[in-house]
Parts: sequence; C-alpha cells; structure tokens
Amino acid sequence: MARAVRDAAIGTRQSRLKLKPRRRYWRAIHEGLAIGYRRGKQGSGTWSVRLRLASGGYALRALGSADDHADANGVDVLDFAQAQRKALELADQVKRDAGVLTRSVTVADAVTHYLKWFREERRSIDETEAQIEAHILPALGARQVSSLTAREIREWHEGLAAQPARTRAKKIATKPRFREAPKDDDAKRARRSTANRVFTILRAILNRAFRDGLAADDTEWRRVKPFPKVDEPRIRFLTDAEALRLVNACKPDLRALVRGALLSGCRFGELAAMCVRDVGLDGGRVYVVQSKSGKPRHVPLNAEGLALFRSLVTGKTGEALTFTKADGTAWGKNHHVRALAEACKVAKIKPAIAFHELRHSYASHLAQAGVDLLTISKLLGHSDTRVTSRHYAHLTDRGLALAVEKLPSFGTTQDEKVTALR
Repeated sequence: MARAVRDAAIGTRQSRLKLKPRRRYWRAIHEGLAIGYRRGKQGSGTWSVRLRLASGGYALRALGSADDHADANGVDVLDFAQAQRKALELADQVKRDAGVLTRSVTVADAVTHYLKWFREERRSIDETEAQIEAHILPALGARQVSSLTAREIREWHEGLAAQPARTRAKKIATKPRFREAPKDDDAKRARRSTANRVFTILRAILNRAFRDGLAADDTEWRRVKPFPKVDEPRIRFLTDAEALRLVNACKPDLRALVRGALLSGCRFGELAAMCVRDVGLDGGRVYVVQSKSGKPRHVPLNAEGLALFRSLVTGKTGEALTFTKADGTAWGKNHHVRALAEACKVAKIKPAIAFHELRHSYASHLAQAGVDLLTISKLLGHSDTRVTSRHYAHLTDRGLALAVEKLPSFGTTQDEKVTALR
C-alpha cells in the first residue's frame, strides 16, 4: 500500500462531523487520483474516488460509507486510510480494464521503462546501465515489483556491501572477477558506500514505476534505508610539488591530458571528447558540450591553461579532437589508466591517484585560495552546490585557522636556555 496521505478536513471522524452536508470535499492521494467525502442530510458520509483517464476525462466511482457513526470494517464502512487503499485498488482495476496494465510488472520491466526515460533526461547512461546489469538484474530482475518486500531488498542491499568489489573485465568475459573481501574499516565503508549508490539506482527505478502507474505500492522500498555515515568524502588532491613531478613523469600525450585536467577541472571524458572548435582562444575559455549533469558549461582558463590549449589546437581543423594519443587516435575510456599508474610510480605519488583526483586537485586549490563554493560549483559543472560543499567546504573555512591563531602559547614556546627541573 502506498503511503496514506493526511487531511485535516476529512482525515478523522471528528473533523468530518464539522463539515457542511451536501458538499463533496476532495483530496488528491496520487497523480490523477483523488478521494472525495460527502455528508448526507442525516450526518452520515460516503466516500468516492475520481480517476483521470488516459483519454483525458475522469471516472467517478463510489467506495462505501464513512465511519462517521459506525466502526470501520474495511468492506462497506471505511475510515480514511481504508478508503485510500480501496481507491488505489479500484484505480488499478480501471487501468487493467482499459488495457493500461495487462500483466504484473517485473523489476526487469521497470528497468526498461526507467532507462527509456533516463536516456532522454540524463547523460551518465553507460555507468547506470553497467550497475544495473551487474547488481540489480541478476538478483531481482525476475521478481514482480508488487511482491517485493522490504526484507528482500534489505538483504540484497546488505549482500552487496558484504561481497568483494568487482575488477574490470573484458566484455567477452563470461564470469566476473573480484578483489579481496573487505577487511579493514575503510574497505568496509567503501563497500557500503558502493551498495548505497546501487540502491539509489534501484529506488529510482521503482519510484519511476510507481509515479507512472506501473506499480500501485511504494511502501516496501521506502522502508529500506541506506547505510548511514559511509559517504563521508575522502578527498585526495595533489600538492604543487606532486603535480609537478607527475606532469614530468608522464609521456607527452598523457602529459597534455593531465595538464588539461589540472588547469580546467574537466573530467577525463570531457577532455577526450573536446573538439578544437570548443576551445575559445579569443575568450580564453573552453566549452564542455556534454557533462555528467547533462548541462553544457564554459570554463575560463588562466594564462598557463590558455597557452596549453593554444599549443594543442594550432594547425588543426575545428572538428578535430583537442587531445589525442601519440598515434593520433582518440583516447578511449580506460586507455589512460595503466599509463597514469606508471607515471605515479615514477613520480613517487603514494598512494597512486586516479584521473579524477586531478579534478579534485583543481577544485581544492581554488578552495584553499579563497574562491567561494558557488563559483567552484559552476566551474566544475556540479548540478547542485551541495555536492561542492560536501567535498570542499572544509577547505574554504579560513575562520577556523584564524581563530586558533588567537590562542596563547601556554608556555610551550621553545627556549634553549630553559633547563629541566631535577
């Protein structure tokens, strides 16, 4: 049963007795669905339901008597919550009779419905599809959405956190490969964080099915909560010295990519897809056509960044790629991984960084320089400033550092002339 709504006017017997008779009071309980209450001359009331049809009109049906003067029995005398349940059941039956719902919807059906919407509204479709294929469909794909239970979803969620992380495998691989099982607290936290992200995808799939009328009930998955306190940001960023060592350790084609990320904050995919026409030398900025949030953005460059991009686009046509490998071909999704790991080893960057840490380095240095979070959010292309705040707010708070400078020395000032008491 979907969550029952509340209403101050018709939600309780006492409140309904104060209403004027011979008038119907409506309360929307779902999209296109409303429940109505009407008092008769003798003071007893009745429930009805109004359903918006696919044709554009409305269907009005009687539900039963209200429990104004008799106790509710769930059949012909209904309280407000029972009337809502019966309204949803009736709405579902009307849809079935009209051919809107012809069979029970499985999780796999809900996935197909969700991805159709997701492709039109979002950009990170590849990552989402990969998570669904790896973690959701194998375990839950055949299950009917209407029969899913909170316990079943919770056990699946906890199982994700307990199993080892998967390693990258070729598309032709028949079996997944796994890393070692999580042992220390940080490894367990990371697995729970991953499980939360996959659960978020499942919940979005089921919520979309519920909103679009493919499921009449959202109670079970609402009862499942993500693991708490496992998504605390653990930001790794390079110091100036580390960045210089890393740049010098990279081969020329990778060096251009690394410098491009450090000077623009762009993601690997954004740089790999950037064409010459997207580099505005006159305006001193680059244009990101497709970002993770689905919104394009302009990123201004400093003098070093402008010089880098000028050197990369000079002599190329507008449709050519700005960043290419040494042989002139495009950078693929994971073509940089091994080369970057080797460069980290040569540069003595420990622990080694992933390419995304270059973006963190860009933002972290801006934050430490006093740039406000809203500006950093716009430069990074975050869809919400809360994401930026969660990762970098602690770096912008200079008030804490200024506050501790006001502390006295407590007699701890080093003085070589002081001798110990004996």
